This record gives sequence, structure tokens and C-alpha cells, in this order.
Amino acid sequence: MSGIPSALFVHAHPDDESLWTGGTIAAHIARGGDADLITCTWAPGTVRNVELGDAARELGLSRPPIALGYADSFVPESAPDAPSFIDVQFDDEVAALVGHIRRIRPDIIVTYDAFGIYGHRDHIHTNRLVCAAADAAPLLHYAPGSGDPWQVKSLYFATIPVSVVDELRPFLPEASHLPLVGTPDDQVDLTLDLHEQLGAKIRAITSHRTEMARSASMKGFGSLPRDQQRLFLARESYQRRDLVPGGADLG
Repeated sequence: MSGIPSALFVHAHPDDESLWTGGTIAAHIARGGDADLITCTWAPGTVRNVELGDAARELGLSRPPIALGYADSFVPESAPDAPSFIDVQFDDEVAALVGHIRRIRPDIIVTYDAFGIYGHRDHIHTNRLVCAAADAAPLLHYAPGSGDPWQVKSLYFATIPVSVVDELRPFLPEASHLPLVGTPDDQVDLTLDLHEQLGAKIRAITSHRTEMARSASMKGFGSLPRDQQRLFLARESYQRRDLVPGGADLG
């Protein structure tokens, strides 16, 4: 059995796993780590869920992504028979995620920072959901029918350092809806150099063909000059919260 901590990546939408943590996923798997991916929105069978499977394979994930199946809060047709992610009873969402955590039994969970990187309400909601579920999963008295309790060792929150935002800002459209403000560099706990995974990450991002064609933000990132694009894509940064003494190292 590998001595590398196992990791669970939890994201709001298809494409987020590739854009914000794709290099980390690919690097983790390349060094022998085990990883799973949960995506909160877009129901199985929808086009973006299918594209998510393609992206996951490019990153090296050996198991299909798990879809919680809620609707993107801005795109009701992403799950026509399900409620919006942010409208579901929070306790029900926590219980569902706890069940997956107890089954998968990850050492590490990776999600967004508390601002959702750029303020997207689904991202912020995912951060809150992960934090609540990680706290509840080891409790004997919480949802005893959802599996044996499990203690996650560390949470990692994807973020962008202010220094990177300052470098990118002159090249991003002023009308972009992304309020990129960044996390002060001295509050960033880990930055991974992922140049060796850049090819896999780009292939995963471009697997999300629907979003690449639709999203002004994706087009904006895609139009960055080469040096700034590599700065954005080849480094991924995190804040870290240990839930047990010593925690677990990612990368």
C-alpha cells in the first residue's frame, strides 16, 4: 500500500477540477497517490458531466467522478429534475457528503478557499459543505447509518496569491465577472510547481469543450500571453487546515 496520503477533490462544477487543481491531481496520481473526485452540480448524462469524465481520464483518475447531481445555481438545465445546489437543505447535503467521505476514507480533502477563489456562490457553498462534512464524518453519533466514522487529516483550500493576481490583472478583460482579488502571499501555505503536469492539465481543461466555447472567463484565461498563462496554469496554491496534529502533506 502506498504511503502517500489519499486525496478527495470536491468541486462545484465540471471544469473546476481541471482549472484550479488539475496539476495537483495529475501530480498526486503520478507519484503513486490515490485520488477521487466529487462534483456537486450537473447531473449524470448531461453534456458537461460527460466531458468531466473525459477530463478526469486526462488527469489520470482511475475511477469515474462522483456526481452529487444538484443543479448549477445559474444553470437550472444542468440537472432538470434536481434542485439548485444552494437551495437544498444544508443538513441533507452534509449527510450526503459524509456518506461519501466515510466510504472513500481520504486523508486529505481539497476544495476552494472561503471566498470560492473568485466569489462564485456555488464555490463558497462547496467550501462550507466540505468543512461541515469533514467535521461531522468522525462523529460516532452523526448519521450512524452512513458508514463507519472517518477522520480526515487535512483540508486544502485552492486559492490564488495576490502576487499572481497582480501579474495577471493587466491581461484580463476589465469586464470579466471574476473579482480576482487573491490571498495575501503570506497567508498561502503551499504552492506547487506543476510544469511537468502542464500538458495533462491543458488536455483536461480543453476536454470541457462546452465551457471552452461558452465561457468568457475561460476564453480570457486562454488568451493570456504565454508567460502569464504558464504562471497561471503551472502553479497551484493552497491554504491548509489540519484536523489532527501534524495533518497530511499534499505534494
